Amino acid sequence: MKTLILNVDRDDDFGRKAKVNSPIIGIRDNIDAANKLGQVDAEDSDLNAIFSAISTYNKFKNENKNVEIATICGDISVGLKSDQIISQQLEQVIEKTGADNVILVSDGAEDEYILPIIQSRIKVTSVNRVSVKQSKELEDTYYRILKIFGDEKVQKQFVLPIALVLIVWAFFVLIDMTSSGFGAILLTLGIYLLIRVFRWERNIAAIWEEIKAGFLTGKLAIWTYIIAIIILVAFALYSYYNTDFESEITIPVLQFLTNMVWGITIAGLIAVFGRAVDVYVRDKKAPLSYYAFPFSIIAFGFIFYAIFGTFYDALKGSPITFNIEPFQSLDFIFYIIAGGLILLLGMIIRHFVKETRQIEEKESEIEKKTKTVTEKN
Repeated sequence: MKTLILNVDRDDDFGRKAKVNSPIIGIRDNIDAANKLGQVDAEDSDLNAIFSAISTYNKFKNENKNVEIATICGDISVGLKSDQIISQQLEQVIEKTGADNVILVSDGAEDEYILPIIQSRIKVTSVNRVSVKQSKELEDTYYRILKIFGDEKVQKQFVLPIALVLIVWAFFVLIDMTSSGFGAILLTLGIYLLIRVFRWERNIAAIWEEIKAGFLTGKLAIWTYIIAIIILVAFALYSYYNTDFESEITIPVLQFLTNMVWGITIAGLIAVFGRAVDVYVRDKKAPLSYYAFPFSIIAFGFIFYAIFGTFYDALKGSPITFNIEPFQSLDFIFYIIAGGLILLLGMIIRHFVKETRQIEEKESEIEKKTKTVTEKN
């Protein structure tokens, strides 16, 4: 029977700080990893955990027991991604070491969340949670708090929202709109929490990297996106100043949306055009969706302009009664039919391009096979 002393670093401090690749298997590699992390951050709790694992390994070795040691690491995005990486590394360790039971060493309760993952793959005979003794002196406590706030995870989860609140509040104080600052702070925190809940951090980071790369490489899409945003803002201001907010709430909303529809349509067309050009330059062909997307955007403009505008006409006489006559007008019927026909045209073009590409691919494949047979003969 072979026992595995398993140390778990769920947030990958060894990889991020010490640049050590995981899984780390064997006593020599684990000692080397501990030394590297100790030189970078001597106060990291994972350092105590790995030395505890090494100590346990040496104790078992002195008792002439069949034992091996390994450290597996996850990802700074603690959660699904981190646990998936740990699961994959655990399977590699079990396969390489041939262990049939595990003694888990952890630096805290966070790492023990992956205990069910380990138990589903191998028998866990013991869990050793390593706790670091803390000084009760005020100066030492203050120092440790500073070290905690220097951690990248803590900064993203706690320092970032506080910084956003301070920036937003300061901005509204500077422009002498203090009364609006509280609402802006709530909006900012709401957006931040929404991003955190749906885990959009990486998507936003990818968008930001694409924007920076676009400016450096001169991609057309970046500029068309900027133009599209300017158009949306301009139409939003135009719609706001041309909306009568003194009537019932339903009417101003419909009037505002009616005025915004064509702005959204134009901005969408410009943004898609820039993206399509960049993709075509890169891949020498545009994806099939780009052939239908412009038609869908134009159809959106016709259909929703008719819907919002007609509902506005039907309700503006009186919020209590509903006038059906605007839905029977030629304008409403024309816009709806036009939008449907444009949408159908886009689907037909997309289908035609798809069939053409399939034929070209088949012809190209036949030419390759014929050329191969000819060369053999």
